[in-house]
Amino acid sequence: MMNLRAAVIGAGKMGRLHSRIYHQIDGVELAAVVDTELDKARGLTEQYGGEPAADYREIIDRVDVVTVATPTEHHAAVAEPFLRRGLGVLVEKPIAATLDQARRMLQLAQEHKATLQVGHSERFNPVVQAMGRIRFTPRFIEVNRISPYTFRSTDIGVVYDMMIHDIDIVLSLVRRPVQDVQAAGVNVLGAQEDIANARVVFEGGCVANLTASRLALKTERKVRVFSEDAYLSLDYFKKTGVMISRTANLDMLHDLRRRADEGKLDVQNINWTDLVKVEELDIDDREPLRLEQEAFVAAVRAKTNPVVSAADGVAAMELAERIIAGIGQHEWEGKNSMTISARQWHGRSAKVQTPGSKA
Repeated sequence: MMNLRAAVIGAGKMGRLHSRIYHQIDGVELAAVVDTELDKARGLTEQYGGEPAADYREIIDRVDVVTVATPTEHHAAVAEPFLRRGLGVLVEKPIAATLDQARRMLQLAQEHKATLQVGHSERFNPVVQAMGRIRFTPRFIEVNRISPYTFRSTDIGVVYDMMIHDIDIVLSLVRRPVQDVQAAGVNVLGAQEDIANARVVFEGGCVANLTASRLALKTERKVRVFSEDAYLSLDYFKKTGVMISRTANLDMLHDLRRRADEGKLDVQNINWTDLVKVEELDIDDREPLRLEQEAFVAAVRAKTNPVVSAADGVAAMELAERIIAGIGQHEWEGKNSMTISARQWHGRSAKVQTPGSKA
């Protein structure tokens, strides 16, 4: 098996992580790291191998796969020449700065038979992986993702910075068309929203309530999922999860309902914890980003659809756009709100020209 030659474009925080992991994966050689600040690229190549470069166009003929870890507004421009060559591209989330760009990237990947995976790394969180092994139909999903301000991804609001992970996970769980979206958001430190909440209603009745904030005093990443037969409570940050289900106790529940209907139920003599099954989920402790890159490399080698496809990335952006539009349309009492609409945000992002690194 020949080594895949990999490159990382963008030597910021995410670029450093991707460079390290490529260096560690068997059958992959880190061939290049690219950044407009050449010293940053050189620092990573000295540690993990490969050649530094200041322009991604210099390395197109020298690689088989590439990770795009630049600021979001440059994803489409940087990824396009690699997609046209039919190379494997892993692009950090969100897939692009605008829906038009995202759809164009999907089209190029399809036309040139290029593997295009989107870096929604939470799909590879062991907690999410454990949840994916359970067969259930979600009826209500509640997600909270909050953290202190990191001064990263300041070119986008909290919907694209943080909530996009949960949008992708919710869409992968529900797999039904979105029927309605209501949203509200507040910007505090910049022009885009720093805190946001969205209520998403799907065809079939499932409701998802998503909250994201990058102005909290602590870090919390939790999801709760309700179905007819089970309740799941999961903590992404602590990598713990519990499932409470009734399926193992249906006979007892039916008997209690019968006795209640007959007026013969004595609630004082019932131990409610006997009515449900409580179990800790089996969660391993592997690094999500490592799992993500291993899955990407495997998809490139096998020429199969990646776990998080370009179509998934586009779907997440479509819902994110509806949430941002809802934030822009939400009316607050008072005259001092600075929250901008999706259209204004796109106008701002279109003015930026020079690629750099995602911090």
